[in-house]
Amino acid sequence: MKCDLHVHSVYSGACTTPVFRHFCRESYSDPEELYARLKSRGMGLVTLTDHDSIDGLEALRCHPEFFISEEVTCRMPSGTEVHIGVYDIMEAQHLQIQSRRNDLLSLLMYLTEKRIFFVLNHAFSNLTGRRDSDDFMWFEAYFQAMETENSLLPPAANRCALSFAKSTGKTAIGGSDAHTLVSAGGAFTDVPGARTKEEFFAGLREGRGTPGGGLGTLGGRWLKLTRDVLLVAASMMREKPSTAALAPAVALLPLVMLGQTLHATAFAWLWGKRAERMRGESRLRMPWEIEAGQEALSWP
Repeated sequence: MKCDLHVHSVYSGACTTPVFRHFCRESYSDPEELYARLKSRGMGLVTLTDHDSIDGLEALRCHPEFFISEEVTCRMPSGTEVHIGVYDIMEAQHLQIQSRRNDLLSLLMYLTEKRIFFVLNHAFSNLTGRRDSDDFMWFEAYFQAMETENSLLPPAANRCALSFAKSTGKTAIGGSDAHTLVSAGGAFTDVPGARTKEEFFAGLREGRGTPGGGLGTLGGRWLKLTRDVLLVAASMMREKPSTAALAPAVALLPLVMLGQTLHATAFAWLWGKRAERMRGESRLRMPWEIEAGQEALSWP
C-alpha cells in the first residue's frame, strides 16, 4: 500500500518567501483535485500535510482512504526551525499540537503519549533556514522516522538524509512535497502487504516502510522545481490579476531556481559532513541529560 506522506493544498497558507508572502500562496491545489491525482498515481491512502492546518479535511473526510495529517512548523531549542509531519490525527489533537509547536520537548512528549506517528521532514535542506549542531543531537535522540526521499529536493539532500537515517536506525519515509497537482505522488512511502490504514502505520512503526519514486538528477530536480514555481506563479496571477505586473520577472525564475538548487546542494553537503563527524564522537548525550539525567522519550 502506497501513500504520498508530504503533499500541500491551497490550505497551506501564504508563501513564506519575503515580499511574496503578501500576495502569493504556498499552493493553489484544490483538495478534491489532489485526491483524484493521488489515486490516479496508485496511492492506496491519501492525506494532506498542509502547513499548520487541517482545513482541507472538510473536502476529503467523506473518502474512506483519507486520513488527517499536517506539517508542523516547530522551533528547536537552538532557535532554528524544522518541519515535522504528524499523521492520522484527530481534530482536537491538531489544536494541542499547534499549542506546543514552539516547545519541542512538550510537542514530542505529547506525540509520544498519544502514539501519533511523526516524521522529520527535509532535515538537510535550507528550506527552513539555518541549522545548528545541537539540532542533529535532537534528531538522533527523538525522531524514529525521517523523510529520505523528497521529490523536489536536490539528490544530495536526500542522500544525506538517507545516510543519517541508516546510521541511526530510523524509518525512511518518502513524499513528494508537492505544491502543485502535477507533482503530487511523485514520491511516496510503500508498506508492502498492508491492506488498511492500520496495517500501513503498523508497518511504518516496525520499520517496513520503503520510499519510492522521486528518482532524478540534479538537473532534473532543478527543472521540476522551476516548473512548479512557474505553475504557482501562474495560479497567483489568475487569482490576483494585479500581480500580472510581475510577469516580466518570471523570465528570471529558471536562473533564480538554479541558484537555489546549487545553494541547497552545498547546504546538504556541509551538514551531511558535520552530522557524520558528530556521529563519530562520543559526546552524543543531550544537554538536559547531562544537566538533569532526564530519561529519553519512548517511541509511540
